[in-house]
Amino acid sequence: MAAAFIKAANAKIRSNPWTDYFCSTHFWGPASNFTIPLAAIADTQKSPDLISGKMTCALIVYAFTFMRFSLAVIPPNRLLFGCHTINATAQSVQGYRFVDWHYWGGKEKKLLAEKEAAAKGQPVLVVKKVQNENHLEKK
Repeated sequence: MAAAFIKAANAKIRSNPWTDYFCSTHFWGPASNFTIPLAAIADTQKSPDLISGKMTCALIVYAFTFMRFSLAVIPPNRLLFGCHTINATAQSVQGYRFVDWHYWGGKEKKLLAEKEAAAKGQPVLVVKKVQNENHLEKK
């Protein structure tokens, strides 16, 4: 009885192109994948010293690989392509921020601006990185 109900419900879903697409992995795969670029976009508001260079590089490679994959499948999954395009863009921005901070003098520029502001008597907003209490640094 339950098998017949499931078979009838599946036939009803598959008969309508919109519900067929909405109930497929061609929709839910990209929909769940959109959390990655959304997190990267949200992270652009955080300090660049928190960015992991290795993870950012891995996510850029991942995004470009699956951009290609999303067009190679039949039928091409344009929603997945859009998701990974946004992800590649957001991760590239994070990669630029990482390189600028660590290798192109971003950290030094910020410290210099803070010193100049302090010398002029202007208030300086200092944001310190809080260490995880469970993590102990070795000296």
